[in-house]
Amino acid sequence: MRAAICEELGSVVVTEAPPPVPGPGQVLVTVEAAGVNYVDALFVQGRYQIKPPLPFVPGSEVAGTLPSGERVLVMCGLGGFASQVAVAEASAVPIPDELDFPRAATFTQSFSTALFALRDRAGVRLGETVLILGAGGGVGLAAVQVARTLGARVLAVASTEAKQEAARAAGADETLNSADDVKTAARAWSDGGVDVVYDPVGGALADPALRALRERGRYVVIGFASGDIPSLPLNQVLLRNRTVAGVDWGAWSMANPLDQRVLLDELLGMVAKGDLAPVAPRTEPLASAAQVMDDLLNRRVVGKVALLP
Repeated sequence: MRAAICEELGSVVVTEAPPPVPGPGQVLVTVEAAGVNYVDALFVQGRYQIKPPLPFVPGSEVAGTLPSGERVLVMCGLGGFASQVAVAEASAVPIPDELDFPRAATFTQSFSTALFALRDRAGVRLGETVLILGAGGGVGLAAVQVARTLGARVLAVASTEAKQEAARAAGADETLNSADDVKTAARAWSDGGVDVVYDPVGGALADPALRALRERGRYVVIGFASGDIPSLPLNQVLLRNRTVAGVDWGAWSMANPLDQRVLLDELLGMVAKGDLAPVAPRTEPLASAAQVMDDLLNRRVVGKVALLP
């Protein structure tokens, strides 16, 4: 089989590799599409808190077929950037007819993070307002759709017109450029302050976004795609009784696999009912794995990307 192998930190080589041999309780998945996530690039760069021994095959999210022909999606942790992957049989989740392989391969992480963060951590309610930073990326676009499904109004912040257009297509009520005066614009749009901030970016936008919250507003920390972990002024949390909530969906899902399966089944049910319509990702050949991860790290990607082995 072909695989993108990280033999030394900072790079991957696409080459022939021995096919995986399923162990007890495992099944072989023929990979039709592999989603590329920010965390995959961090693994390759050696910048993630978990550091697998070299060599390893990155790729945490795939969609493909079982030997029976059934279409499934899988969160596999590592090994996804390959023609085949061996996974626990229980982790293979049937794909609804509404999702093709590229959409299925880029669904679980982004949409699970969004629902876990917005509903379970921030408690978004019908009629509330949500400010979404990094709204043109895969995590941001998923958050736009989930927030709208929960009945919220969405103000989406993105760095380019193409990303803002993608956010509007996903359902955002209004968009801002990240170079705008986010605090002032968000307060004006929401009549005094937004209820929730969804922040997968960090960096310089964190402070104005925090100040854009209304009384008892909730600031949800998703990640730091900007590369800069901000220091939030705690006096701004104290003032107006605001709350800051951390979201580590990955760790939560591994510690609570049954709860995560319930969450994922809810999301797939929303897709089947037409409440969620994941955007088709950009598709690239497996040979482009290194370039795609570099594009992700440098925030050049609109939406999601799937590799086709």
